[in-house]
Amino acid sequence: MFKRVVSVAALSLFLQGTAQADELVVAAAASLTNAFKELAGQFEADNPGTKVLTSFAASDVLLQQIVNGAPVDVFASADQKAMNKAEEAKAVDPATRKNFVQNQVVLIVPSDNPAKVTNAGDLGKPEVKRVALGNPAVVPVGRYTQAALEKAGQWEAVKQREILGQNVRQVLDYVARGEVEAGFVFATDAAIMKDKVDVLEVLKTTEPVTYPIALVQREGRHDKAQAFQDFVMSESGQQVLAKYGFAKP
Repeated sequence: MFKRVVSVAALSLFLQGTAQADELVVAAAASLTNAFKELAGQFEADNPGTKVLTSFAASDVLLQQIVNGAPVDVFASADQKAMNKAEEAKAVDPATRKNFVQNQVVLIVPSDNPAKVTNAGDLGKPEVKRVALGNPAVVPVGRYTQAALEKAGQWEAVKQREILGQNVRQVLDYVARGEVEAGFVFATDAAIMKDKVDVLEVLKTTEPVTYPIALVQREGRHDKAQAFQDFVMSESGQQVLAKYGFAKP
């Protein structure tokens, strides 16, 4: 039932190894999918002749692709740790790093909530067999979740029932399809499936859920990479992000 999902767009980008001269390549965390697709469309409209290619996956997965030579121009991560790794690998220009949005981690259940979960404290009940979360090794929402639950003394109960997703959208799908009794996703992801999942609780994370963006450090980087980042940070870009539930950092 629980199969690893690989982003087709990300995989094809990695295998392709090159991008056309007029193609601006943006790699962004899976939770940014809807917002960045709209941002890309608006940027193309404002910059005739420039095509924005977007690739969405877990932040650490995207970083690994960049390190391995994927022709990415802009990298947007869902947490600071992934961007710190990018800096350490000299994969991004640290002078261009900026926080551009803020999010929250929430506990969600299928809309029918068969296990009658009311909060994270209920996840140790015998009725709860499976709890989905992003794999903390590669998925920012999983890292935020683990740290928050450890601090609250609830991690062991969840770990015994964990179903690990390879990105936040996979976790959301598990819950929406009723394949697990509960899961942890970003608030912005839960908002796109209000008819299938219910938000029960906002986790008290050990650090703010801020997203950084930076230009990739590589020869041949698209000359409009900085313009795209500026657009994301602009008032019009922030309005698009707010439309999808993101707050200013």
